[in-house]
Amino acid sequence: MKMKGEQPDMERVQKIVEGLPEKFRVQTVTRLGGMTNVVYHVETDKDELCVRIPGVGTEAYINRRYEARAARESARVGVSAPVLFFNEVSGESVTAFIKGAVTMSPEEFASREGSAFRAGEAFKRLHSSDATFENRFDVFTLIDEYMAYLATKDSTVPDGYREALASAEQARSALNAKPLPLAPCHCDPLSENFLDVGDRMWIVDWEYSGMNDPLWDLGDFIVEASLSEEKEGELLNAYFGRLPTDAEYGRIVIYKALCDLVWTLWGLIQHANDNPAEDFWAYAMHRFQRCTALMATANYSSAVAAVAQA
Repeated sequence: MKMKGEQPDMERVQKIVEGLPEKFRVQTVTRLGGMTNVVYHVETDKDELCVRIPGVGTEAYINRRYEARAARESARVGVSAPVLFFNEVSGESVTAFIKGAVTMSPEEFASREGSAFRAGEAFKRLHSSDATFENRFDVFTLIDEYMAYLATKDSTVPDGYREALASAEQARSALNAKPLPLAPCHCDPLSENFLDVGDRMWIVDWEYSGMNDPLWDLGDFIVEASLSEEKEGELLNAYFGRLPTDAEYGRIVIYKALCDLVWTLWGLIQHANDNPAEDFWAYAMHRFQRCTALMATANYSSAVAAVAQA
């Protein structure tokens, strides 16, 4: 077996692959990356696979049964890679490897022609499908859960966080007064969770997925991919096939702020858990500052008003 890069989990990866119902002989294992989990590209005597090893501590805030259901359902409707194995206790998983795919980043979305449009098509394919996820994703419930978890750690939230939560309550009232039908949503659309093969965009990693307001995915994705105004227009054109209404776009703007609010707490949890993948304190502060900056704009106030008046 040939190994590329630092491979602390090699024996574990080999054991997972060789334990699959269909027998594979591992030939090459290459680490692909991951912020909290570790992902490997495995070449075998028959096919190429993707093996995911869950990160230490993720069991405290990830429900693997929910994730397994979402991964299988999204694969069934042609949005994600086929699932060959999923351990709903440990979180280990094996999917087919999408050949010829480019792992996206904000830089790739800026430079790859049509990539934002293809992402919009992928979201539309998911949200309009008959996929059903077991759980409900609610950003305010998640904020409460993260705050409770942080209370058990030697951690704190940035100055002004509770004031930002209070500001979000007005948006919460507007959103809840005119709810959209729930749809199967990814809910954590980092650029790196998108794989582009040139004529189609695939979405992977369903840890935070759930039934949700579908416009959450668009607002969060625009933030994560750092889309320009032009690229944002491509995304929305692919998704709606028209200009969004004021209320629809208002929901997207609100979710741009709320995604930064909740992922600030996620970053603080990674910091509290000593996740070495990056400087998560700096990550959390960056997201919080961006959230409060947007909440202070007239655009955000107008968005809340448009949703409330819909």
